[in-house]
Amino acid sequence: MIADGRPDPDALLAVARREGRGRLKVFLGAAPGVGKTYEMLEEARKLREAGADVLVGIVETHGRTETEAQLGDLPVLPRARMAYRGKALEEFDLDTALSRRPAVLLLDELAHTNAPGSRHPKRWQDVEELRAAGIEVWTTMNVQHLESLSDAVARITGVRVAETVPDDVLAGADSVELIDIPPGELLERMRAGKVYRPDQAERALRGFFREGNLAALRELALRRTAQCVDADVTGYMRANAIEGPWPTGDRVLALVGADPGAEAVIRQARRIADALHAPLLALHVERPDGGMTAPKTPSGSRSRSARRQRRSWRRTCRAPSSATRGRATPPTSSSAAASRQRGGG
Repeated sequence: MIADGRPDPDALLAVARREGRGRLKVFLGAAPGVGKTYEMLEEARKLREAGADVLVGIVETHGRTETEAQLGDLPVLPRARMAYRGKALEEFDLDTALSRRPAVLLLDELAHTNAPGSRHPKRWQDVEELRAAGIEVWTTMNVQHLESLSDAVARITGVRVAETVPDDVLAGADSVELIDIPPGELLERMRAGKVYRPDQAERALRGFFREGNLAALRELALRRTAQCVDADVTGYMRANAIEGPWPTGDRVLALVGADPGAEAVIRQARRIADALHAPLLALHVERPDGGMTAPKTPSGSRSRSARRQRRSWRRTCRAPSSATRGRATPPTSSSAAASRQRGGG
């Protein structure tokens, strides 16, 4: 909370912790094929044309011609070769990237599991080391790989995602860009062979890539992006001692008395909050004389004097519904973040 017009110490500490660390930009999507890698490469090419030192650490095109074309003349870091059980595996070369120290490094598929023998088990851990060294990283991720959403994704799709990324990694990103296309358009791309090979596409259309699944995953991606925007706004306000909150999202407030009906009010408010994926606040008012409720007139309504009376109040907060975390708010036109309609990725 902001006190006496001074910035919040915790918010200032969070800003200080970012000093000297490389920035992290995440291109977030609802599913494979929405265009995350394509968009990342397109923005990287524009940045390089402007004179920035951009290096492709690793990009997976999955044979998509549109994505391969976007690589263009971007410099690509050679992959490290590793021997494992008689096979030669190729992985991102972390040590060479650290010594090369580009201004911006592209590292596709944040949830990727590194080959045995790598310094870190997961690619997101490579990203953390790169950022600690002051290197800015751009990466891609599908929303189903977010650790806190694994149960929800399993219920939606019937598939348990094995590779996950801790929520703190996404929450610590400096920028999250949502790459979004409607489910119907994504299915058309799938049928046209722009996402997977025909045999793979047929299996995917019968399973993970059902239209209802894609719509639900799209909603998760929209809401998670909105949470990141909400956290950015709140952090900025706290660090700059700006009084708030600004009215950028829904909240549900339940007014609770001491009567037996309070429990029903809370239950109904919780149902509304769950439907909106919004935080729920419960407010209980006590009168200065110790009473729990204001006196009523003979007709049963509160007296005007009681309504005008200054009251002390106590607020209790309940956590948001299981579909959200922290300061989650549903997406609005102002917080749904940059949506793009691009090629595969």
